[in-house]
Amino acid sequence: MHKPFFITAAILGALTVAMGAFGAHALKAIVPSEALAIYETAVRYQFYHVFALAITAMLYEKYPTQSLINACAFFIMGMAFFSGSLYILTIKAATGIEWLKHAGLFTPVGGAFFISGWLQLAWTVKKG
Repeated sequence: MHKPFFITAAILGALTVAMGAFGAHALKAIVPSEALAIYETAVRYQFYHVFALAITAMLYEKYPTQSLINACAFFIMGMAFFSGSLYILTIKAATGIEWLKHAGLFTPVGGAFFISGWLQLAWTVKKG
C-alpha cells in the first residue's frame, strides 16, 4: 500500500462526507436548485475518485510503479480541478461574484485528469 496516498484518500473521504452533508442540509437554503445540482455533481465525482485513489494506493503493494503514483496524482488533481471548479461555481451562485464564473473553464481540465488517472491504472494492471 502507498500510505501517503491512502491517508490522503481517507482525509478526502471525510471531507467529501462533510461537503455532502453541508449540501444536503444547509446549501439548499442558500442557492437555487441548478447550483445545488452542480454542487451535488462535484461531491459525487469527488467521492467516486476518493475510492479510486484508495484502491489505487492499495494496488501499489502489488504493482509498485510510477504509473500508479501518476494515477493517484491524477485522481487528486482531477478532484481539485473538476470538483473544485464546481464548488467555486456554487459559491458564485451563492454570492453573485461574477468573475467566479470563469472557474468553469477548469472543469474539463479536471475531467482530463480523471481520465488520465483511469488510463494509468489500466496501463499498470495490463503491464503487471
